[in-house]
Amino acid sequence: QIPIPSVPVFQPSTPIPERLEAVQRYIRELQYNHTGTQFFEIKKSRPLTGLMDLAKEMTKEALPIKCLEAVILGIYLTNNMTTLDRFPISFKTHFSGNYFRHIVLGVNFGGRYGALGISRREELMYKAPVFRTLSELIFDFEEAYRRCWHTLKKVKLGHCVSHDPHSVEQIEWKHSILDLDKLTREDFRKELERHARDMRLKIGKGTGPPSPTKDRKKDVSSPQRGQASPHRRNSRGDRRPSGEKKPADSKAMPDLNGYQIRV
Repeated sequence: QIPIPSVPVFQPSTPIPERLEAVQRYIRELQYNHTGTQFFEIKKSRPLTGLMDLAKEMTKEALPIKCLEAVILGIYLTNNMTTLDRFPISFKTHFSGNYFRHIVLGVNFGGRYGALGISRREELMYKAPVFRTLSELIFDFEEAYRRCWHTLKKVKLGHCVSHDPHSVEQIEWKHSILDLDKLTREDFRKELERHARDMRLKIGKGTGPPSPTKDRKKDVSSPQRGQASPHRRNSRGDRRPSGEKKPADSKAMPDLNGYQIRV
């Protein structure tokens, strides 16, 4: 029997870099899918909660995966690392008259950038979080592509992914699209750093607008409050008739009793 890789389990004291290495080992143990058949259908437009359900299925089936599946799996396995920022990085390259596409999960921990993923090439997947800037990370990927005789044409950068596995938000896959044929080297670097700054600002503001799940909880709780107030109003309404009866009773009862006594 082919051994099924075990999903990594971490102690609270395990440092984030060690956790990332363990996650990458797990992704690598699943192996790259060379069959030509994609075992898991991934629609980028699906909400995060649906993609996380698919990632859970991947861990059960333990079938070989490709780069997009590795990104979804990387998000799923790092959801409990709340101090880690995750964002998708897509590459478009040209080689021998053909265009090729690849995607990895960019990570940022303590101001250092790295990546998780899977590829046919070892140098196009995992990057330890040691790069001081986002541009250093992307330039390292570009150099790796150059060693494979590929020319980097486009880079697409997404925004940070929510850590809430039940969020109904969609992953923002391409917040910044950088065409290297239209950018000078310095402009390319500036655009990368601008995107990194945008992500920091979004995180500083609390990762942008509240996630739909939080809104959903508010929507759920507010009707309860709304329902509570009608109950209170109803109870008051119940009290009012009884309250109206009480004055009537207090005045009427002696007369009524007196009347009954007289009869």
